[in-house]
Amino acid sequence: MSLSVRSKPYIIPEYSLTGDLLAYLTCGLQYRYQNKGTLPPAMPIQLWFGNFIHGVMEEAYLRWKEDDDWKDFPWDWKTQIRDIELSIDKMMRARGMQPPANLFCPFHEETEELGLCPDHDHPHKLAASIRAEASINTWGPHLFPLIDDSEVKLKGIRDMPNYEKDQSRSNYYGIKGIIDVLSSVKIDEASDKNLIIKYLHNDPAFQYKLEKLDKPEYEIIVDYKGMKRPQLDSPSWNHHNWQVLTYSWLRSMQPESRPVLIGILFYLNELSLFKEDLKELKKDVETGKTDIKPFADDLKNILNWNPHHKPPKISDSLKSLRSIRIIPVEYDNLETSLKEFDYVVADIEKSILMEVNGQDIQSSWSPNPDERTCDACDFTTFCKDNKSSKRFPSVP
Repeated sequence: MSLSVRSKPYIIPEYSLTGDLLAYLTCGLQYRYQNKGTLPPAMPIQLWFGNFIHGVMEEAYLRWKEDDDWKDFPWDWKTQIRDIELSIDKMMRARGMQPPANLFCPFHEETEELGLCPDHDHPHKLAASIRAEASINTWGPHLFPLIDDSEVKLKGIRDMPNYEKDQSRSNYYGIKGIIDVLSSVKIDEASDKNLIIKYLHNDPAFQYKLEKLDKPEYEIIVDYKGMKRPQLDSPSWNHHNWQVLTYSWLRSMQPESRPVLIGILFYLNELSLFKEDLKELKKDVETGKTDIKPFADDLKNILNWNPHHKPPKISDSLKSLRSIRIIPVEYDNLETSLKEFDYVVADIEKSILMEVNGQDIQSSWSPNPDERTCDACDFTTFCKDNKSSKRFPSVP
């Protein structure tokens, strides 16, 4: 009697836009250790804050939507926002994401623990809390009334690039992401005092696309970025454009969707710039590498600021203007953006196959040496391509 041979399991690799594709573009080798090797970073500042601010904004929206007591802004940090922060921190800790030192105070008022806080007078409004408060009170009053659907999960499937029958893991790969959706109905009902509506009315690309619509129904997709506004010539600037276009493609495949006219990204760190952020802003202004330039007193204060002195005062209007980025969805460019992500997936799959076939990790995965990335990376001490960090192995 002959026995049948069990066929190989058929698995379609799935990639998220931010957790996989953008992480790989930051540094392929770091991506391998953290995402594929599940080695959590010891100093997960950007990773932790990105998840934290997303969670805070989504939880804030749900409370605003479901409870009339939360309708009025500004919200008080200690009596309202703090409870949201602690609930998000608790969920993140359950996933193994501990808050970085000196970024977030995890303690309740009644605790006797000091931790890494400056004193026992808990809770402390540290950097993460300062930015959470600014994000909610700046954009909450304008954004929350426009949201038609929150935390929309997107999924799509594409042909595996460079597919080879006996080599590739699958002939398809999946893309996933999560967005908030603004609908034309909600936008039409909004007040003329709404800051987002004001920016949309002043955006020529949006007005042009609006005039070309056959029907009045349309959508705008929204995403939050726990970072400052990127430079015009930086990879992040282009990657975020690809991301919006890819989200638009994923959204268009859902049956209930309407045409996506634009995407809105909120760079929430712009609302509360600290010293290092201001140094970068000053440099961007001096070199002309930012699309939103300060003017009048803001320009004077930034250019005349000495980094050894107290940070300059920046107007709320400049902060909000630099915090929002409107990206038109040009369907002529959509296929180009999708192909860009195909190239990234092809590189990741190639690295996986190289490692499966016996090559060592550092030969299989391409690093991307960058001073800021390397300085915050736990693997610099044994990374052959690290040229930025001056740290050396030491006895624990």
